[in-house]
Amino acid sequence: MSVAIEPLRNGFAGEVSGIDCTKPLSPADVSAVNAGMDAYGVLVFHDQNLTDEAQLTFTLNFGTIENTGYGMTRIHFRTEQEVRMLGSGIGDFSNVRGDGKTIDPNSRAYAFKLADRLWHSDSSFKAVPAKWSLLSGRSIPSWGGNTAFADMRAAYDALDTRWRNDVESLVCLHSQMYSREKVGFTELTDAERLAFKPVRQLLVRDHPRTGRKSLFLSSHAGAVEGMSLPDGRMLLHELMEFATQERFVYSHKWQVGDFVLWDNSVTMHRGRRFDNGEPRDIRQTRLAGDAMTIEQAA
Repeated sequence: MSVAIEPLRNGFAGEVSGIDCTKPLSPADVSAVNAGMDAYGVLVFHDQNLTDEAQLTFTLNFGTIENTGYGMTRIHFRTEQEVRMLGSGIGDFSNVRGDGKTIDPNSRAYAFKLADRLWHSDSSFKAVPAKWSLLSGRSIPSWGGNTAFADMRAAYDALDTRWRNDVESLVCLHSQMYSREKVGFTELTDAERLAFKPVRQLLVRDHPRTGRKSLFLSSHAGAVEGMSLPDGRMLLHELMEFATQERFVYSHKWQVGDFVLWDNSVTMHRGRRFDNGEPRDIRQTRLAGDAMTIEQAA
């Protein structure tokens, strides 16, 4: 069967058929996925019964796995009772603990992950931001839990001349401290604050393959160099409102077996509310980025 991609939202996001992600990919398959990501920014595959090993194997066709450690022992502040042993290179983005129960809403792990419901770009808080994120749905709650995506290329294209001139050369500071503070997660140790030290990112970036410009926004962005803190945050707030209008957004309603890929350099995304009493087992692989958007401070 030949590979086909059906547009889902005004040329943003595409539904892929003709590829079995659980089996080795041909060179033609790899080329088709690369071309699809360049064109659509988000790709959706249905009925992919992935194991951790199969998801990792698929991912490695397109780059190297990002080191997702943040200078702490366990990802997302999970305790020994909350952590699950997953396959190598697999990020646990579920609400499921090691004993199969759902994470307690009063735990640090729950509060930390709650900020994923804010618009963000994965690893924008790292000097070299992530390339792609690949998320598989293993267990889906009965309602809610959609993942929404916003097209930062289309948002940039829609800016008027004044806006473009104002933002073209701006540099923002990104940190998980900024995004977590927005949901009240403020109690951090000195070591955690050091791990979350802000990094510099361009506000407008060029795609490394297509050259197309896009806004580089995220809830992790909390300051703009050369601007007062209030003015910088208001600018980011106004841009965020503009870039997440319905005309720029595709919302994915998960089904078991869905496998969704997105390019962090041209999109933002956010999770949506669901019943935390039900398991939502979604697992991520994430590709390392190629380069910094701008040099970091000495």
